[in-house]
Amino acid sequence: MSAMIKRDFYLNQIIRHMHNGDIKVITGIRRCGKSVLLFELFRDYLLSNGVLEDQIIAIALDQRRYYKFRNPITLCKYVEAIVTAARDRQFYLFIDEVQFTTKVNDMENDNIEITIYDMLNELKAYKNLDVYVTGSNSKMLSSDIATEFRGRAMQIHVHPFSFSEFYAYVGGDERKALEQFMLYGGMPRLLQMTQEQDKKDYLTNLYKELYLKDIVERNGIEREGILNSILDFLASQVGSLTNPTNVANSIGSMRHEKVNSSLVSSYITHTVDAFLLRVAQRYDVKGKFYFNYPNKYYYTDIGLRNARLNYRQYDPGHIMENIIYNDLIRRGYNVDVGVVVDRRNGGYVQKEIDFVVNQGDRRLYIQSAFQMDSQQKESAELDSLKLTGDFFKKIIVRMDISHNFYDENGIFHCNLIDFLLERVNLF
Repeated sequence: MSAMIKRDFYLNQIIRHMHNGDIKVITGIRRCGKSVLLFELFRDYLLSNGVLEDQIIAIALDQRRYYKFRNPITLCKYVEAIVTAARDRQFYLFIDEVQFTTKVNDMENDNIEITIYDMLNELKAYKNLDVYVTGSNSKMLSSDIATEFRGRAMQIHVHPFSFSEFYAYVGGDERKALEQFMLYGGMPRLLQMTQEQDKKDYLTNLYKELYLKDIVERNGIEREGILNSILDFLASQVGSLTNPTNVANSIGSMRHEKVNSSLVSSYITHTVDAFLLRVAQRYDVKGKFYFNYPNKYYYTDIGLRNARLNYRQYDPGHIMENIIYNDLIRRGYNVDVGVVVDRRNGGYVQKEIDFVVNQGDRRLYIQSAFQMDSQQKESAELDSLKLTGDFFKKIIVRMDISHNFYDENGIFHCNLIDFLLERVNLF
């Protein structure tokens, strides 16, 4: 499979940053294809460009035979022995799932606590070593890239397959492919499966046996039942505005007990750190400020969301919105939920724009509309966009049109498939 799905979008980013003196940190939810990208696709690239097998030092920390290297001192000594024995040769270090490393006390240096960051900073000093690590926990990685790596690291975030990657593999009828994608999402291993039940079982087990266990064990979560209730609630409310207090009240009512909103907030943070969920903040378009709450929560992969609900709640409008959000994030844009205030007729009504999309000084507004089959629905979607009062591009992404067009307000109506397959220029 890896040979057929190139994932050039990410591979080219890695290639571009080779030998730049930085540690390359490849992040993303577990099983999204990070390991394949590094250990197969990038490895194949190196081998095809004259690098020899013994120049690649590959360590997968989630595999038993590499467990000893979870000790960062052991890992560092092992790598140092290889690169110092042949200083005239170039080496490449691949470390998979770096979050499995432990903190240890350095007996040789007054028992000082040592982390993987200390060791990687040490290894980075070797001119004949280029370092690449993958990780599935943002708490450990994202904030640490700037601090612990002392500004000498860069991040490449890998997502599950986008629809364009998915369709490049499956081909055939675009609409049927989209229906499959909206149901099962883009986890890479699904492409090896033909039976619907196998796909459902895989996603359900992945959620329960990998992501949930990871979150519980890594964060020492004691109230797993509360965590499950939170995940159920956020899955059923995907794309809806909410906050920890609302979540706590809702699940407390269902469970017939009082649930602490701070506990809920903490558990939500853990799911975001594990790249299972993403948070989209609300932004006042005219006031130019962010609201603390409520936020919107989207699943990193829509198939995992559907699996969480056991495929009982198939609501294409919310699913479509989640997929659009993921695709915008994948393309590298900053994405917020927009708020505009309707002050007409002396009123004060907050209206929502699904996505405010920024790239540098460029901006556009996007509404996600599964179908605009009534005057009321059309007015609601258009109203928010018109209330911005500016000249930035405005797009409505729809499922119910076969061709794209500009309306009399200068708003671009775009078919969802054309949007996802990048057949239209956003800016």
